[in-house]
Amino acid sequence: MLIVVPVTALYAGLYALLLLVLAARISRQRMTFKVGLGDGGHPPLVRAVRVHGNAVEWMLPMLVLLLIAELNHASHLFLHACGIVFLAARIAHAVGLSRNSGESGGRFAGTSVSWLVIGVLAVWDIVDFARTLLV
Repeated sequence: MLIVVPVTALYAGLYALLLLVLAARISRQRMTFKVGLGDGGHPPLVRAVRVHGNAVEWMLPMLVLLLIAELNHASHLFLHACGIVFLAARIAHAVGLSRNSGESGGRFAGTSVSWLVIGVLAVWDIVDFARTLLV
């Protein structure tokens, strides 16, 4: 039996491209500061590493939740809404944190919206499980 998850595949690809962009920023900073390992204590490199790490930390649970919802036949419209809003939130967060390690609108909005999308998908997955108990 072939299982096809086109929506999750799309967002996995888009999130991976964002991670490559963020990783390239780290490499560029490493070359600038001549740092082979770690961050050398250079604030721009510290931020670039943290931006990438934060993206990885949140993208993995998002993709798992998205995949579970898709496998359990969530509407594609719902899945795309979650996927694109989450991508926009992660970009806003990356831009905000890249510019300022303190408070920023992009960082706050990106974090808040990311948490919201993860929460919505988590609740959808739990409710979907509960529905199976009633059948």
